[in-house]
Amino acid sequence: MEHIFTSLIPIFSLIMIGYLFKKISFPSNDFWPMADKLTYYILMPALLIITLSKAKFETNSITLIFVSLLAILLTMISLMIFNKISSTSNSSFTSIVQGGIRFNTYVFLALSGSIFGKDGLVLAAIIITFAIPFLNILSISTFALYSENNKIDFIYLLKSIFKNPLIISCLIGAGINFIGISIPISIENLLKILSNAALPLGLLSIGYTLVLKDITSAKKDLTITMLAKFIVLPFFMFFLAKAFNLDDMMVSVLVLFAIMPTAPSAFILARQLGGDLSLMTTIITVQTIISALFLIVFLNYFN
Repeated sequence: MEHIFTSLIPIFSLIMIGYLFKKISFPSNDFWPMADKLTYYILMPALLIITLSKAKFETNSITLIFVSLLAILLTMISLMIFNKISSTSNSSFTSIVQGGIRFNTYVFLALSGSIFGKDGLVLAAIIITFAIPFLNILSISTFALYSENNKIDFIYLLKSIFKNPLIISCLIGAGINFIGISIPISIENLLKILSNAALPLGLLSIGYTLVLKDITSAKKDLTITMLAKFIVLPFFMFFLAKAFNLDDMMVSVLVLFAIMPTAPSAFILARQLGGDLSLMTTIITVQTIISALFLIVFLNYFN
């Protein structure tokens, strides 16, 4: 019980403080979108570069990556099969898929470090290095299959991957590690200072994105995406991790990854490609709130 308070309370308190700041317009409504850009383009890349450049990759890291991607793919296939049986509108289904398979990077990294320390943070960084581009491919492919948007093509898919600062920073950090380059101490210290601000500001920004007034409709669609996110995906993660004999910490980090609420950036993709914006906003908000309950269960059984 003590670990629940020390791990979860600070993380979700920052999210709620961010929501409070939104309600009182502090420091201003224009500040938080700019702060989110600062976190996304500068602070988070600094954290990922410094973490991955110093990481010690284990022999079963490839298995860890394979399990995480396969579980995501199986969850998406499950959603597509269910949609054949009990269909919804195409725009709604794109939001259901994003809610079922995507994850909040800020919360995942913050909790991995808080619960499992430096080793957990490294495992989380390894997972997101491959999960972010894979999820981009799956999400955009879903829009290509289920929407009428003509601008979705292979070039658009490549741009979405290689213009993503989190993907770029993961590649840089991993590249520095594999090549064996030594980062100059002044640059390393700069990256550390920037990275220290990444998660607090990122969590506050999540609170700002919450829109509680929209939680009124689409109960069936919301239920489907919640089951996919908090039941189906964790099940696949746990089952596959055990099947491939991953160690206890890897199993725990994979399950933690699975129960992360979907990313606020899912709304941006839905807006760009014609998804159901109201449903997407509701999914992001409800999952962020409900995930706290699943995290309490997680800490009781996996730590």
